[in-house]
Amino acid sequence: MSLKCKLTILLCYIFSINSYASPKISITYDINPQNFAKIKVKNETMRVLGCYVAIDGYKKKFTLTALASSRWIKATDTRFKYTDFSVFCDYKEYVK
Repeated sequence: MSLKCKLTILLCYIFSINSYASPKISITYDINPQNFAKIKVKNETMRVLGCYVAIDGYKKKFTLTALASSRWIKATDTRFKYTDFSVFCDYKEYVK
């Protein structure tokens, strides 16, 4: 394999890493007084994010502005715990 081919592959790899970068968010879990698990998502970027939190088929979609936090989203049953939540966020221009 020639040096030119190796450099081309290396550059493609470097640029493909950046295209799969996801936004920086932080997630906070807690339990409310009625024993329901709850979750809060914080946007730590300067761009608007489109997010969802899902648990047992229930999906809550919302938009997070720059450096903002979501409201608390609670589980639908007391048997759920924090590991049952699924969270996804992406930049708003890529979310439909």
